[in-house]
Amino acid sequence: MNLELFIPCFVDQLYPETAFNTVKVLEKAGCKVNYNPNQTCCGQPAFNAGFWDEAKTVGSKFLNDFSEDSVIVTPSASCTGMVKSYYNDLFTNTVLHNKCRAIQGNIYELSDFLVNILQFDYFGAELEGRAVYHDSCSALRECKIKEEPRQLLSKVLGLELVDLKDNDTCCGFGGTFAVKFEAISTAMAQQKVDNALAVGAEYIISTDASCLLQLQGYIDKNELPIKTMHLADVLAHGWGNV
Repeated sequence: MNLELFIPCFVDQLYPETAFNTVKVLEKAGCKVNYNPNQTCCGQPAFNAGFWDEAKTVGSKFLNDFSEDSVIVTPSASCTGMVKSYYNDLFTNTVLHNKCRAIQGNIYELSDFLVNILQFDYFGAELEGRAVYHDSCSALRECKIKEEPRQLLSKVLGLELVDLKDNDTCCGFGGTFAVKFEAISTAMAQQKVDNALAVGAEYIISTDASCLLQLQGYIDKNELPIKTMHLADVLAHGWGNV
């Protein structure tokens, strides 16, 4: 399958290895990945901060950077949710209305695409250790993704996936929420990490690098014996069997 890849701005700037691993995973699943280097951002940061005019400008560029005829895959449920759910507020009854609707129907978060479209869930990945999975707000509530990442992680050799208490509660990032309400945001991150440590987890895995950025920041500041990993990085880890 030919597809277009959208790499979110924060992944591009802070987690480029996750972007490369996304390409590796998609290619191993039999896809031909096309990447437009002119792409930037979906407009979510501006939108969430209330700057809708600026978000519309950035979103217009996003719509023009991709084809309405192609499948678009991204390693971010947050960006997928922005396009699918909130572009309606920006582009309904505009000159980009039809293209927006087409792209909304063609964009997929990585795990959703692998499991539900390609029906491909085994990559020969290996990762020794115990892990918990964090359901990001966007994945669970906007994209209705829950079992797909768990199905993929169940096929990772050596990985023991255990239940995380309150796994579906927010990590505290929320974009500008983490800046405006630092104390609340930090307490939410602490609760999430404490719950992971309580079950002996060595890894916290999620579909959203923004959540992992929040949690890893708390982990690093407090020098805790646990680390975060994006789902794409796990699926591309320790290849050798396939």
